[in-house]
Amino acid sequence: MSQQAVAAPEKLDAAVLKVAGVVVLGAIMSILDVTVVSVALPTFQNDFDASYARVAWTMTGYTLALATVIPLAGWAADRFGTKRLYMVALALFTIGSGLCATADSIGQLILYRVLQGLGGGMLMPIGMTIMTRAAGPKRMGRLMAVLGIPMLLGPIGGPILGGWLIDVASWHWIFLINLPIGVVALVYAQMALPKDAPEPSESFDFLGMLMLSPGLALFLYGVSTLPDAGTFADAEVWGPMLVGAALLVGFVIYSFRPRHPLLDLRLFANRNLTIATVTLFVFIIAFMGAGLLFPSYFLQVRGESTLTAGLLMAPQGIGAMLTMPLAGTLADRVPVGRTVPFALALIVLGFFSFTQVGPDTSYVLLCGSLFVMGLGMGGTMMPIMTSALRTLKAHDVARGRRWSTSFSRSAGRWAPR
Repeated sequence: MSQQAVAAPEKLDAAVLKVAGVVVLGAIMSILDVTVVSVALPTFQNDFDASYARVAWTMTGYTLALATVIPLAGWAADRFGTKRLYMVALALFTIGSGLCATADSIGQLILYRVLQGLGGGMLMPIGMTIMTRAAGPKRMGRLMAVLGIPMLLGPIGGPILGGWLIDVASWHWIFLINLPIGVVALVYAQMALPKDAPEPSESFDFLGMLMLSPGLALFLYGVSTLPDAGTFADAEVWGPMLVGAALLVGFVIYSFRPRHPLLDLRLFANRNLTIATVTLFVFIIAFMGAGLLFPSYFLQVRGESTLTAGLLMAPQGIGAMLTMPLAGTLADRVPVGRTVPFALALIVLGFFSFTQVGPDTSYVLLCGSLFVMGLGMGGTMMPIMTSALRTLKAHDVARGRRWSTSFSRSAGRWAPR
């Protein structure tokens, strides 16, 4: 009797949704932590008697740790198994959160944020691998819409939650809030994720690792010191950037030689992945720019409380909430090239208003612009990721995801502050 392939069901079944719940919890922790901290920077300045450039390293150190660990995700997932690695990442992030709450100096807080970043850097690429394997390519659009939940909760809930916790308690609680979520996520992951069956792993590319991770970290370090230095002519800016860029160029040249490079640039032969990566680069500049710059504007220029600043950021998340579910459904039915350009145009339109912003700009205009940007963001990110991941083989998902993630995180450091 001939066997016929059974098509994957159109709807996400209970088994897939159970796995998705684990990944969404981890993503909520990671993304909320970024947006919550963004409204706490002035509080860190006052409590630790430090400059803004100094406390901004609580964000920069986290990002540098992400950039360092992300390239390892694909190899580690094959070597140790996705369930095991995801739970390690959850535990590391949760422990880092608890330590952040105990910090009594800005130096300690930055160090503990780096530890958080080491765990957070693995949550998204490994979580994406787990979800992609569970759902299959035909349901990728709907799957991305599910993963979009934390993307919505971040812009809406992060600044509001952070502002409220700081106003009614203290900044320590923006980290302590991760502890119960982390414990629940670990228990849930142990129960819901399928048992690991790690395959014999390809050899680890040590030489590639020695070039890529330090290269990314040094380059991002140089970029991050630019606001404090004020000019590219400062050796602390161009020195690390130059060394980092040289290591990255060396890695690109080298990576086509090994059979199993740390980061497989041959995936760029996939046109959809290439377009998605470039688009995500532009998108993250807008997303990170809104998430870091606007709360600081409301707090420092307009003199609002942390809670009010969080509430003023909510229109961006509300706009994304309206378009993201629709974009996820359309991604399974309509080529993304027909929808994403319109979404990108909305982001540009929303940003245009901020070119005229001043100390007395109407909140109606600012919140309306954030809302329009949110509409565009909700219609951009998930369809682009869907288009890229749908064409990758299962073995390549973590590699394609980690490359786009690394590239996009780098873009995020260029976002204005």
